Amino acid sequence: MKHKTRIGWLIWVLAAVVVCAALLRLFVLQPYTISSNSMEPTLVPGDRILVNRFAYQYGTPTRGDIVVFAYPKDTSRTFVKRVIAVDGETVELKGNQVYVNGSLIQEPYLKQGDYSPFEPETIPAENIFVLGDNRRESGDSREWGVLPRSYIIGKAWFVYSPFQRIKFFW
Repeated sequence: MKHKTRIGWLIWVLAAVVVCAALLRLFVLQPYTISSNSMEPTLVPGDRILVNRFAYQYGTPTRGDIVVFAYPKDTSRTFVKRVIAVDGETVELKGNQVYVNGSLIQEPYLKQGDYSPFEPETIPAENIFVLGDNRRESGDSREWGVLPRSYIIGKAWFVYSPFQRIKFFW
């Protein structure tokens, strides 16, 4: 009789683990595969990332966050970019550098290269300005404008594959 009790408990524990994993996957964590080079060197094609879909339910994006969002020109597609400026801030690109509210921001993650200037723009309420880390190869807010925060799916949490590229984005 003890053997049947142990098997019963094991089945309940396994069922609970499966249900918890399914709920996490459905409501909190979502996997994505990087398909373009617009975020190199931070993310490269083939990287698999987990995105925290709950990150902005009660918080707001901040400069430096890597976000996954519905592409404003075709919401059936998703993009991954870095938050550069948030609502109320003014962003400008000149001399291959980014200025927010007139101050140069430090971008140690940036892939070096020339990119075109961008005239100062103040980000409206409930919007953000996003750029790829590989500015020469990125379609981003310079091209299609500010991103409504409602388009954000979540915040990139970590790269889980390939193994040699595992890293967290805190």
